[in-house]
Amino acid sequence: MVNNTIKRINSIDMLRGIIMIIMALDHTRDFFSNFYNDPTDLSVSSTPMFFTRWITHYCAPIFVFLSGVSAYLSLSKGKTTKEASWFLFTRGIWLIILELTVVRLGWQFNFDYSTIFVQVIWALGWSMIFLSLLVFLPMPLILSIGAVMVLLHNTLDTVHATDFGSNAIWWNIFHEFGNAPLGAGRFMVIYPLVPWIGVMALGYCFGRLFRKPEAERNRWFRIIGSSAIVLFIVLRYTNAYGDMRPWTVQPAWWRTVLSFINCTKYPPSLLYLLMTIGPAILSLPLLERLSGAPARIFTVYGRVPMFYYLLHIYLIHGMAIVVAMIMQLPLYYFTDTSMMFAPKPGWGFSLPIVYVFWLTAVGILYIPCRWFMNIKLNHKKWWLSYL
Repeated sequence: MVNNTIKRINSIDMLRGIIMIIMALDHTRDFFSNFYNDPTDLSVSSTPMFFTRWITHYCAPIFVFLSGVSAYLSLSKGKTTKEASWFLFTRGIWLIILELTVVRLGWQFNFDYSTIFVQVIWALGWSMIFLSLLVFLPMPLILSIGAVMVLLHNTLDTVHATDFGSNAIWWNIFHEFGNAPLGAGRFMVIYPLVPWIGVMALGYCFGRLFRKPEAERNRWFRIIGSSAIVLFIVLRYTNAYGDMRPWTVQPAWWRTVLSFINCTKYPPSLLYLLMTIGPAILSLPLLERLSGAPARIFTVYGRVPMFYYLLHIYLIHGMAIVVAMIMQLPLYYFTDTSMMFAPKPGWGFSLPIVYVFWLTAVGILYIPCRWFMNIKLNHKKWWLSYL
């Protein structure tokens, strides 16, 4: 048990709030955009469309990493290691249940389970379950396990689910994006568990830095964040290791830059994680000094991340249905799983309009999020910590 109490760190809440806002942009694009190709495919994507997708790459890694940080900080609130472990285990189970029920319904608006796909909440839940076991180990060993997963998992890129025949689904769950037969349907794994488990473990170890005085921990944040960025640049430049998709020279220099930062998300490559978590760590000292309206707004979203996550899916999906009704388009566009990411005749908006829908959704969510944040601050019921 950690003896000294650590006060709530505002920069963590603000950083989490920023990525929650950015995350909604990606999902608004999913539902409202008229662009049905891969936004990171430079052969077909415009630079603004690329950045609209690319900036949201920061969301999942930072969210999982900060969940690890929060797990460590929970030990400073009077919890024993055993109590923290039990909370992580039960919350992990709860998140997996949410992914397969409430989250799935929010994305698909139907009960057709012939196709099941699991995303970030699934990976977050399993990562918490594994962390609930790791917390009993010495900190250097937890750090080593997390580092090995993150640094070396790309050595498995040449192994594919098809190599395992009828057991392919287990490799999809473990390391490879894809889908496999499950009974009469399909099970699609968008977020394989490795290296997400390692990311959360590293976040847990990183949380220990918050026990240090502010000036000292900020110095460590700058060292670690800068080192991650430098390592990303060096490894990426050589195209030697860390990402299965090499960068290439493009017709224009700025498109070459896009190729350079266009790293693999499923599963997140080493370079993808260095590119996203490094700048996030570097931003913490800056966010600690942020004040005024931006700080208050970011904090509201950052203190109720799961509540926000669940609401934003239903809100954006519901907005798409309302707009489709106004345009007199078929509602099955947004209730048929096969139509989710397929071209929809007569549907879709340009990028500026997508941004309007995004800002509208985020603005609508502010009031319920602020209400629930105050509920959590003023009530200490155990179940509130699961949302």
